[in-house]
Amino acid sequence: MARVAEHGRTALDLAAAILAEHLRPTVTPAWAPDQPEQQMGNFLEDWVGDLRQAARALRRAPGFTLVAIGTLGLAIGVNAGIFTVVKTVLLDPLPFRQIDRLMFIAGAAPGSEMPKEFLSSRELYLQYQERSRMTNGVALYSGPFTSTLRAGDRVERVRMAQSTPNLFPTLGVRPVLGRVPVAADQENVAVISYALWQTWFGGDPGVIGRVLQISGTNRTVIGIMGKDFRFPSDGTLLWYPVNVTLTGLTPGEFGWGIVARAKLGVTPTALARELTALAREAPQRFGGPVSYSRLMSRYQAVVRPLSEEILGPVSRALLVLLGAVTIVLLIACANAANLLVVRAEGRMRELAVRRAIGASLGDLVRFQLIEAFELALAAGLVAAVLAGVLLPVFVHIAPDDIPRISAVRLGPATILYVFTAAAASALICGLGPALRGSVADFRRLREGGRGLTRRRPWLRDALVAGQTALALALLIGSGLLLRSFAKLARVRPGYDTSNVFTFQIAPDRPALHDGPTFARFQLEVMSRLRALPGVTSVGLVDNVPLDEDPQPVRVRTDANVGSDATALVNTTFSAGDYFKTMRVAVLRGHPFTDAEALSSGHIVVSHGMAQLLWPGQDPLGHRIEMEVDSTWYTVTGEVDDVMQDDFRTKPSPLFYLPLVGPTPESWAVSSPAYVMRTSRAAVIAPEVRALVHQMAPEAPMYRVYTMADLARRSMEQLSFLMLTLGIASILALILSAVGLYGVLSYVVSQRTREIGVRMALGADVGQVRRMVVTQGTRVVGLGVVIGLAVALASTRALGSLLYGVAPIDALTFVAMSGTLLLVSVIASYLPARRASNVDPIESLRGE
Repeated sequence: MARVAEHGRTALDLAAAILAEHLRPTVTPAWAPDQPEQQMGNFLEDWVGDLRQAARALRRAPGFTLVAIGTLGLAIGVNAGIFTVVKTVLLDPLPFRQIDRLMFIAGAAPGSEMPKEFLSSRELYLQYQERSRMTNGVALYSGPFTSTLRAGDRVERVRMAQSTPNLFPTLGVRPVLGRVPVAADQENVAVISYALWQTWFGGDPGVIGRVLQISGTNRTVIGIMGKDFRFPSDGTLLWYPVNVTLTGLTPGEFGWGIVARAKLGVTPTALARELTALAREAPQRFGGPVSYSRLMSRYQAVVRPLSEEILGPVSRALLVLLGAVTIVLLIACANAANLLVVRAEGRMRELAVRRAIGASLGDLVRFQLIEAFELALAAGLVAAVLAGVLLPVFVHIAPDDIPRISAVRLGPATILYVFTAAAASALICGLGPALRGSVADFRRLREGGRGLTRRRPWLRDALVAGQTALALALLIGSGLLLRSFAKLARVRPGYDTSNVFTFQIAPDRPALHDGPTFARFQLEVMSRLRALPGVTSVGLVDNVPLDEDPQPVRVRTDANVGSDATALVNTTFSAGDYFKTMRVAVLRGHPFTDAEALSSGHIVVSHGMAQLLWPGQDPLGHRIEMEVDSTWYTVTGEVDDVMQDDFRTKPSPLFYLPLVGPTPESWAVSSPAYVMRTSRAAVIAPEVRALVHQMAPEAPMYRVYTMADLARRSMEQLSFLMLTLGIASILALILSAVGLYGVLSYVVSQRTREIGVRMALGADVGQVRRMVVTQGTRVVGLGVVIGLAVALASTRALGSLLYGVAPIDALTFVAMSGTLLLVSVIASYLPARRASNVDPIESLRGE
């Protein structure tokens, strides 16, 4: 034994001599001169020496180095990608002057049949513009909508908007070329977007003054907007003016947006009070039916910042994602910190030797922090590359309705964020382990591994518990979204979206400008489409579900003749085998025949409308009158309700009109949607396009979808959030399991002698495994308790994103907690199995 001790002291002396030689530059000699230049030189020499030593030390531990860099690099890269999206979409200023003073104005009428919130009308625009004392400008707009644009031989359907001429001054924007409309302009001018200028006209300045056919009217291009101007939404390519006057004004035609520039110091609440009072005076000034006066007596102006209107629908989802990836980064930091704690504890003797030969506490802390910063710098490089790869993928899979998503790019802000996050991660990961490992403990010079297990591993356990809590919060959030998605997937919308192809055309020829002729043309198109191979039925509808909203109208029933009692319902047009193609159930009567499509005076109603107007009665034979005309329509069929907007919104009362109305000029449908049931829905588009070109070569074919695509698009935001949050949750779960496994593996390696003694004294394999697994699950159990508390507080942020699931859902909470505990048991069992294989004789001999 004496010889063994002597050899140990000799090895220790040799190690001390080697370390002293390596540490010589980092220890300031007592005779160091006081000149500032030499002190600065010594300081820089110390840091350069520490950097080199840290790099060599990291190269000598490639497993530790690669795991730490990979963990942090992955987490920082994902964070940087989401941060770039949030910055571009939410944080970068919108291209409007003094955006904080721009207000979006809508309305509400509690207790009425109107939706919870609805758009404004033209008479309210006049009322606000002329009589509001709290605004410096009020503008009206409609859109975006799809209409036909013709420039020479090129014709397409594009997204455009119409507005009062003062929209651009109210927003505080100017064109890059030309000018914007003014009040003296007629409605035959237009302003185009930068994107349209580049794609259609190759950036030719000569487009100013060119006449285009827009929505069937010749209009002269007078201006080109900047590339950042996207109002009212992304994809709007063209704007043309509408002049609102008292002449021909029909009160109560809601559906127009209003934006106002509030005076300095005016709050949305104060402006809403003023506009509410002005709106309630509208019936006295503009007249209108009794139903309009009744509605306006309940009217309340809704005012909110324009930035909130534009960004509000997506801000919560993006902030949830940013929070999720931040949690992943914290878990990665906890993992890296645990690795550094393990590394520091494994180097206790080395650090004690450094302390013994003159290194200060600051020297030791600095040396270990330098290692952490070098790891973080390498992780930052990995993260920058990863962010550059992930951003295009993220933009590709993101929903199209996220504003400015197409402008997301890897830029200087992303790189700055990467290395700022890396530096912060180095401090978070490295400071605690550096301080813990730098405490002088000279017993390490004479103790072996026995002394390493005497201190309670509270820091490592706390990090594992924290990782577990954060991972559980993420898992519960993704579980709630997954359950919402599953419930949405099981919704019965009233139609079948499989094997249905839909498209629209906009024929433009003088011969088709009367209703009956146009209707016969549509019937001929449907007949030709029905003859295509694999097509079983073809129908037509004015507003295809999941793509367009039907028109709201007020009606009275035959039971209320001469009464002011009306109901607000939706209306659309249909023809052909629409209900058969969409598999909308016919409950009573029959849908329109081809002959009835060319006549008028009858309608098909939805079940919800029948129950609203004639509760408990057979609606067949009953009549309704629309408030906009004096024609009575007889119910000849009742069909099932359909979800028109999306799978979250309950069906609204709806009735279907034939293609034409009571006169040849009325109810002409300019661009209906065709629906075709075929097993070739995904590949039939080229054949349909060729047929349309034969029958109407001037007609652009647009809004080309399968109904399955529209169904996926209606669930796009939820599925996108579920996918990204699910990936973040899986990363968090893996990192937590790896962290637990690493800690327990280290504990087993440090307790080898103890385990050997236990087994030598009679402990069996099962007892040893239970001891290690119990140690791991005890820490994870604490993390689960904390994680449940965190989830209870945080899942409320998902409220508006969920469907059919409460933010606090017991099944999800229990299932995700059980999943995490199961993973922790597996992660604990692997080190436990290794511990149970310890040979008692070998472990004692090793000591």
